[in-house]
Amino acid sequence: MTPLLQIDDVSIQFGDFKAINHVSTTVGDHEIRFFIGPNGAGKTTILDAICGKNHVSSGRIIYKGEYEVSKMKEHVISNLGIGRKFQAPSVFNGITIGENMELAAARKHTLYSTTFHTLSKAKQEYIDYCLEFVGLIDKRFKYPTRLSHGEKQWLEIGMLMAARPELMLLDEPVAGMGRRETEKTAELLKKIKKECSIIVVEHDMQFAKEVSDSVTVFHEGHILDEGTMDSVSKNQTVIDVYLGRGGEK
Repeated sequence: MTPLLQIDDVSIQFGDFKAINHVSTTVGDHEIRFFIGPNGAGKTTILDAICGKNHVSSGRIIYKGEYEVSKMKEHVISNLGIGRKFQAPSVFNGITIGENMELAAARKHTLYSTTFHTLSKAKQEYIDYCLEFVGLIDKRFKYPTRLSHGEKQWLEIGMLMAARPELMLLDEPVAGMGRRETEKTAELLKKIKKECSIIVVEHDMQFAKEVSDSVTVFHEGHILDEGTMDSVSKNQTVIDVYLGRGGEK
């Protein structure tokens, strides 16, 4: 079976510094993959390459067996169904929560698309579904500044859902959350998995254990190990360079 995403012998270089060095892995349909490892290991760098933010020096990133996204622009990759959420929430505070969702669903990231174009009934119903899903339906007419940190993260996840991606990229989605908010996020991701695949960069190892189907451990731009959280946590090298430090939370 063709993987949803294939990272094939990818290296990424910034000047003389090789941030990613001959990395290969695949992500399947409806899989939750975690990228873990020490700070500076290359996790976010490879995430940025998947969505077109970073240039690949060598190797290829293939999406759905036919699209070489490593040669495409960010907006083209987004339109193919790869959605990216960065660590800091990037919602628009000057428009309501509902309007943020409409902007995401329109997939044309300009205010023009929500101001002058009416979304179809089906899209509006799906926005309602997404807001209900992330627990913000009762706050759709409020502004994002009224939301807690966790609620802003959920809004961004809802905004990604509204664009109906087939691959969702999340960078530390539970950073700064308390345990209850983290547990709710875990439940959200497990449900979202029914609709798309998810790659998560994360330092919270308890969260990774609860949510991941598999994990890829990065260290100094290489893949150190790959498998279930249980299997990699028994690898002595992984323990020495990462897990023994408490996951560098």
